[in-house]
Amino acid sequence: DVSQCSAGQRAAAGPLVRRYEGAARGRGVAAAGWRVCLAHRFEEPRQPYGAGDVPFHDVLRHIGLALRYFRWWYKKTRIEKKSAFIDLLCAVPLQQIYGCPLGGIGGGTITRGWRGEFCRWQLNPGIYHYETVIANQFTVCLRCKGQTVYQQVLSVERPSTLQGWNWGYCGHYAFYHALYPRAWMVYELPGQNVVLTCRQVSPVIPHDYKDSSLPVGVFIWEVENGKDEDVDVSIMFSLQNGTGTKEDRSGGHWNEPFAFEKDGERVAGVLLHHCTRVNPFTLAISAREKAGTGVTHLTAFNPTGSGREVWQDLLQDGRLDSPAGKSSLTEKGEVTAAAVCASCRVPARGHRTLELALAWDMPRVYFGSKEKLHLRRYTRFFGSGGDAAPALSHHALTHYEEWERKIEAWQKPILENSQLPSWYKSALFNELYFVTDGGTIWVELPPDCHAEDLQGPAGAGLSHLLPVLREYGRFAYLEGQEYRMYNTYDVHFYASFALVMLWPKLQISLQYDIAVTVVNEDVQPRQYLMCGQTAQVKLKNVVPHDIGDPGDEPWQRVNAYLMHDTADWKDLNLKFVLQVYRDYYLTRDSLYLRDMWPVCQAVMESELKFDMDNDGLIENGGFADQTYDAWVVNGASAYCGGLWLAAVCVMCKMAEVLGDAEIQQKYTDILSKGKEAFERMLWNGKYYNYDSSGSDTSSSIMSDQCAGQWFLGACGLDQGEFEVFPKSHVVSALKTIFEKNVMSFAGGTMGAVNGMRPDGVPDTSSVQSNEVWIGVVYALAATMIQEGLVEEGFRTAEGCYRTVWERLGMAFQTPEAYREKKVYRSLAYMRPLSIWSMQLALERRASRAPAPVQSPQVPIHP
Repeated sequence: DVSQCSAGQRAAAGPLVRRYEGAARGRGVAAAGWRVCLAHRFEEPRQPYGAGDVPFHDVLRHIGLALRYFRWWYKKTRIEKKSAFIDLLCAVPLQQIYGCPLGGIGGGTITRGWRGEFCRWQLNPGIYHYETVIANQFTVCLRCKGQTVYQQVLSVERPSTLQGWNWGYCGHYAFYHALYPRAWMVYELPGQNVVLTCRQVSPVIPHDYKDSSLPVGVFIWEVENGKDEDVDVSIMFSLQNGTGTKEDRSGGHWNEPFAFEKDGERVAGVLLHHCTRVNPFTLAISAREKAGTGVTHLTAFNPTGSGREVWQDLLQDGRLDSPAGKSSLTEKGEVTAAAVCASCRVPARGHRTLELALAWDMPRVYFGSKEKLHLRRYTRFFGSGGDAAPALSHHALTHYEEWERKIEAWQKPILENSQLPSWYKSALFNELYFVTDGGTIWVELPPDCHAEDLQGPAGAGLSHLLPVLREYGRFAYLEGQEYRMYNTYDVHFYASFALVMLWPKLQISLQYDIAVTVVNEDVQPRQYLMCGQTAQVKLKNVVPHDIGDPGDEPWQRVNAYLMHDTADWKDLNLKFVLQVYRDYYLTRDSLYLRDMWPVCQAVMESELKFDMDNDGLIENGGFADQTYDAWVVNGASAYCGGLWLAAVCVMCKMAEVLGDAEIQQKYTDILSKGKEAFERMLWNGKYYNYDSSGSDTSSSIMSDQCAGQWFLGACGLDQGEFEVFPKSHVVSALKTIFEKNVMSFAGGTMGAVNGMRPDGVPDTSSVQSNEVWIGVVYALAATMIQEGLVEEGFRTAEGCYRTVWERLGMAFQTPEAYREKKVYRSLAYMRPLSIWSMQLALERRASRAPAPVQSPQVPIHP
């Protein structure tokens, strides 16, 4: 934030600060978004858990599991040369550098850091390269009266390569502002009286299922000339062919200039063809040609040399030489790069705009197994031949203004709501980065695909499955950038609010894919390494943990998670049922509800076996059997028991809607018994106990104990005849959580710890009880808002935002968890998308009437 700079830095950058804040106010974003001075330094959190961070009794308890994991890890990574689905031994190191990722949904992403570097690459589905490619830069050239007066790489770096370029821009004179999917970088050019504002836009637009899939990003450079004379301004965009990995040196890559004209609009640039054996792709850098704007290019240069020839070319006249023809193929060990330059004359005291774009075309992809070819969603509109980069570039440069109008229409009501705190507005939109940058893949069904190909022998009842998947494709995102499992369902339960509120058809498509796996089974045995037992990969009528590893073949081989046998998990089936009704409640898609009804009955019937004593309440098994997979639960529990009662309530409601009186009566009877058992066994007068086992930690205060009530509130089933949990008990539990888990932990500044003892000391009985889970905290805050504890809800969630985004520098890589002493786990995680449940709670609070989300452009707002 601007305010985080020292007084001296702020004074030195005073004109820029004023210009920046004024520009931001003009765009309606001054009170929101994530802002930082390019000279800022964050606190340094410690790396993921090391010696002393895990309780000793946990070490003893899991030493056998750890040995089994190590043996599996060694075989997988060192012998088979494959990536581990969770690599506990080689965690991704924290880099406090990331900004808004570029690109739409499912076509891959390229992340640009807040200092301007291109530094995180996810083009192959689910696979990341954390490489800063130093040649990928913007450079400005200013000329007055035919002479170059200023030429500077807009980077604070001082690299060992390209030393013929002028590096080391002073970060005190530049600011970054992010409000996903947009970002702004503002540079005051010292001594020049010229200000550059680079506006970055990606086509991430609610309820848009075309442009939101495009692998493009646009950079709009606004130039303000404060001089009393005209200035010729050039912006050069240079890019290396590749992603900074060893494949850049594999040989056979080449570049070529291009121009593309349509409907009187012309763009020009360079295509960088990256010709790998699997998943080849083309990068495109381009600029929009228009009256008063010239576009020139350099087809190829060596990014590992001094770069002096490129620098002198631009310095000479503010233009590049624009050679014709293709470059030669690179030799093995050789790297190539290209550049595009957009130039215009800016009148004295005037303003002009230069528009550049980055596009990439990897239309045909294989996952790690290389078994099945998949076509990305955008190929429906731009073809799958691998030659779409020029058309993508043209579409981006001629449609970005329309995208901005739609994004502003979506965001503006929230940004202008003075009752909402600024940090919340930033968190709400910026956490959406994971929808695109979560290893996300969005693919088309093959045109010759038939229902039986998808459903298998047991799935014929899903009558709407094929039309949905044909129209909207298949969607998947990772549990986390380090936890490589697609659509991890116990976590998606929290994150799904972002999808159902903004892209509901993708949520419904995902649910159909889960339903298909539920009604079928996989009989291949697999060794579950952490628990040391052999189990069937997937049982019939049981919701899978995930739909696969990008290193294997997702959708075809599910349950990449090998830590435990998830067939005995208590929460997966319940979370499916709850999402089915929540989705129906928000979309009113009756065809979806009718299709899912038999599946819901099947999974609930399967779940009933966990009610050992027939008291209407399921019991946990004394092992890791739910999303808190290192925090053991035994007997009746607040978390799974609450989810069970909520799912039973939802079954009653769905049966009523569908006119199934027999099933309604069945679950009404179960609910009546289960409510009594839940209150009798777990309510202690102030909150619900963690479990009923009578152990030393049974009375722990779990921050997520009201998860069932959270979902019922989101579905409008939290009062009247559908009230499951007594309102007075819910409010008392939430107030206790706020007092103990929030305010008695880290001075109330870091959100809610998962487990707290009644005496105000964190529960250290497991690795996870002593953590803060950001996504759980946002869900807890939503529950508080639903129950009228609005101030408490915002205070609870604010601690997570301030910790992650402002103190620890984890912008655009929000982790799953952290501890009080700045130890974190699992960077860039799915669950924090649950912040959109806070928005739903606010909307429902503003209007108790059901709020549909079928709007063609924007979701509902308070």
